[in-house]
Amino acid sequence: MSETSEPAFGGRRALPRNASNAAEDDLPTVELQGLVPRSVNLQDYLHVTSVHLFKERWDTNKVDHHTDKYENNKLIVRRGQSFFIQIDFNRPYDPRRDLFRVEYVIGRYPQENKGTYIPVPIVPELQRGKWGAKVVMREDRSVRLSIQSSPECIVGKFRMYVAVWTPYGILRTSRNPETDTYILFNPWCEEDSVYLDDEKEKEEYVLNDIGVIFYGDFNDIKSRSWSYGQFEDGMLDACLYVMDKAQMDLSGRGNPIKVSRVGSAMVNAKDDEGVLVGSWDNVYAYGVPPSAWTGSVDILLEYQSTKNPVRYGQCWVFAGVFNTFLRCLGIPARVVTNYFSAHDNDANLQMDIFLEEDGNVNSKLTKDSVWNYHCWNEAWMTRPDLPVGFGGWQAVDSTPQENSDGMYRCGPASVQAIKHGHICFQFDAPFVFAEVNSDLIYITAKKDGTHVVEAVDTTHIGKLIVTKEVGGDGIRDITDTYKFQEGQEEERLSLETALMYGAKKPINTDGILKPRSDVTMNFEVENAVLGRDFKLTITFQNNSPNRYTLSAYLSGNIVFYTGVSKTEFKKETFEVTLEPLSLKKEEVLIRAGEYMGHLLEQAYLHFFVTARINETKDILAKQKSTVLTIPQLVIKVRGARMVGSDMVVTVEFTNPLKETLRNVWIHLDGPGVLKPRRKMFREIQPNSTVQWEEVCRPWVSGHRKLIASMTSDTLRHVYGELDLEIQRRPSA
Repeated sequence: MSETSEPAFGGRRALPRNASNAAEDDLPTVELQGLVPRSVNLQDYLHVTSVHLFKERWDTNKVDHHTDKYENNKLIVRRGQSFFIQIDFNRPYDPRRDLFRVEYVIGRYPQENKGTYIPVPIVPELQRGKWGAKVVMREDRSVRLSIQSSPECIVGKFRMYVAVWTPYGILRTSRNPETDTYILFNPWCEEDSVYLDDEKEKEEYVLNDIGVIFYGDFNDIKSRSWSYGQFEDGMLDACLYVMDKAQMDLSGRGNPIKVSRVGSAMVNAKDDEGVLVGSWDNVYAYGVPPSAWTGSVDILLEYQSTKNPVRYGQCWVFAGVFNTFLRCLGIPARVVTNYFSAHDNDANLQMDIFLEEDGNVNSKLTKDSVWNYHCWNEAWMTRPDLPVGFGGWQAVDSTPQENSDGMYRCGPASVQAIKHGHICFQFDAPFVFAEVNSDLIYITAKKDGTHVVEAVDTTHIGKLIVTKEVGGDGIRDITDTYKFQEGQEEERLSLETALMYGAKKPINTDGILKPRSDVTMNFEVENAVLGRDFKLTITFQNNSPNRYTLSAYLSGNIVFYTGVSKTEFKKETFEVTLEPLSLKKEEVLIRAGEYMGHLLEQAYLHFFVTARINETKDILAKQKSTVLTIPQLVIKVRGARMVGSDMVVTVEFTNPLKETLRNVWIHLDGPGVLKPRRKMFREIQPNSTVQWEEVCRPWVSGHRKLIASMTSDTLRHVYGELDLEIQRRPSA
């Protein structure tokens, strides 16, 4: 009977896809080229007795490769840079008669031409950009090697072997998990496609494990700290598991373009059982509300251990987790926030708000929404697939919004290409261009079916794009990296270029605007504190010698931060008489009882004011959002702030509302200080205070941060944080 098995792959390939870092096949310890004479004992040839990888946190390998912060007892190095290992033999090594080499293997079906089997030859001198091993020391039975990896090497966890040549075949060390070696992207290596030349930026965008994410409203920017935790125990394996789960071919894992694109799809669970389930409906049964997360560690470790998507996330959670994934693998990355972000508009550069003839919003025709803010990521890399000049920061977005090549993902899109309107370059540049460049258009839908453009706001969308500053927690305005200033010649040229490359603009708004009205209208919302009344002031200015009467309408809505309305909680109409060349103010009181029963995850209120000038039939329209000021958690510590010493952390919260809070969860996190923890309180009475104490023992020195969040049935998005300076333990 023939031993030849039937082809398992339908004749398409000789081997199955090599798409799992975790799967492995052992290389044979002996590969003989024929029969070995009885008189020959293979043990007489050079034989490896042990291998030392110098993988302690203080060893030169980890310090020089900037991997000493990883809580991982394996060797972790960055590609394109040399590292040291030591091999002990059964006798002194003689280069004239002994021949050996080091081998690195990844996955189950290693092939040299795919980069999954890497034989490292012993060479007299190392060459930049090539694998090689140079003997730097021979002492008794030991040999120390300096090994240079390729700057294009696959990123992942490799198995290591030492192979010795004999006249009769190869003798190889057996599989030893202690010699497993992680190889990461290297922003410190000029030949690596993620090379970043600024030291402070590398410190921030690769090595900083605590970040700041901005949210809120353009007029009321808020920030919260986020624990990226890329160096925490188990995180590196969790990030590699994400690529395994995506069944990403190992041969593509050395390319940051492919890695970031796969990560963008896998951080959301929309169509591929990825990391996070998104939810924007304010119902979070069987999961954690998005506002409760304090960092990425719990999310990624839970995903790896359960093999199921974690519930729930919204844009800043997706961005925080994606940032962890990128930084952990060595790709410089940052979270950016775009205030007034255009969404779901088919990248047509136009957000249409339809009005009735009386000035009210027509909710049936108005399909587009403007998110108060939206968070995505930028990853730093070269783009050899694009023309010169489009490398650098690339926009990547893991929030599931639009389908890209059959999956919910976005990017990497060159930020430089977006700025100049070159939206023909992959990936998903038209969508990102529209997010920051769309026009807001107010259109009256007449009863006879015609549409009249009332007003065009070209500056509302993409009002401000920010990220965390390098080396601090402050805000950095990066709007000018995405778009030219409104009105500049370059800005018009950029738009024309985008239109030439296929961006759609269905209504030509040039030259069809009505003449400017004699009356202008604006309104301001005073600082609104959760649970209290506040005022809204509308100002009308008559710039003509004519007397006018106006019919005005105010609509107050509870909205998701995505701009989608949930409930109208306030409706008010009033008449205004304007004398010639006069200014008039109308005040509207917003009572706490009107909005408290309807609040959503982020306590956003959206106001829309329209007014019709009775004499001219002109329509005036303005809209604004406001974020209610929410109480904070207070964090205190007592005890020595020193590595290895016990420290007591206290989290405190006082309920300022007139109602009892129920099912209260408080989450506490602090990379290098304590592992993520949480505690439940059944209820917190009005004006009462709860305290929670935890004892921890910091293990990382330097600037650290404690981060806490609180969530309950009726109140969410409550945060607190505390900066700490942890001292090193004095040496004995």
